[in-house]
Amino acid sequence: MSSRIADYSFMVLAVVLGGGSIVLFAWPGHPVFVPLGWSAHAALWWNVLVSCVFFAQHSVMVRRPVRARLAAVIPGRYDGAFYAITSGLALMLVALLRQPTGGPLFVLEGVPRAAVVTAALLAVGGFAWGIHALRTFDLLGLRPIREHLREGATPPSEVTPDVDALVVRGPYRWVRHPLYSCIIVLMWSDPEMTAGRLVLAALWSAWIYVGALLEERDLLFAFGDTYRRYRRQVPILIPWRGRVAL
Repeated sequence: MSSRIADYSFMVLAVVLGGGSIVLFAWPGHPVFVPLGWSAHAALWWNVLVSCVFFAQHSVMVRRPVRARLAAVIPGRYDGAFYAITSGLALMLVALLRQPTGGPLFVLEGVPRAAVVTAALLAVGGFAWGIHALRTFDLLGLRPIREHLREGATPPSEVTPDVDALVVRGPYRWVRHPLYSCIIVLMWSDPEMTAGRLVLAALWSAWIYVGALLEERDLLFAFGDTYRRYRRQVPILIPWRGRVAL
C-alpha cells in the first residue's frame, strides 16, 4: 500500500509541478504574481538571476553522475518524475517571480507579424513531429510508474533513463535536437518584443545550446561510435544541411 501511495504521489506532483510550471512559464501576457515595483533595469537583471537558478538546477539534475547518486536513494521508476518535480519547482520560481520590464521595443504588423506567427505555428508542429518520432517521449516521467502500478514490478528497461536505441527518424534527420530547435524558435517568435523578452530569449537560447552539448556527453557514453557518426552527419540545432540520408 505504501508503495502505491508513493507512486501516486510522485505522479501527482510531477503533473502539478512539472506540467503546471510549463503552463505558467508559457502563459502569454501572464499577470505579475509577485510585484516588486522595481525599475525596468533592475527587473531585467532580476529575471536573468532567477533564470540562472533554473539553469543551474536543470544542468545539475540532468548529469549522469547525479542521476547515479539519486538511484541509490530513490527507486529507479521515480527518476523521471523526480526530475520533472525538481525542474518544475525551479521553472515555477521563474514564472512566479518574473518582473515586467516595460513596454515593447517594437510591434510587428502586417506581413512581418504574419511571418512571426507562422514561424511559431511551424515550431509547434515541429515539436509535435519530434515527439511523434521519439515514440517513447515521457516529459513528466510517468510511464515507468504506471508500469509499476499495472504490473507490480518495473521492467529493467523502464528504470534506466537511457533510451534503448538512437532515434534517427523524422526531424532527427535534419537536426540532432529538434525539440530544442523548436523551443528556440518559439522564444523568438514574439511580434511584440520587450527588452526583457529579448534578453531572456537570448539567454535561454544560449543555455539550450550549452545544455544540448552537455546532453551529448551522455549520448556519446550511451551510444559510442554510433552517435559519433550521427553527430558528424547531422547539425546540432539548425538544419543547414537539409534532410540527411543516414
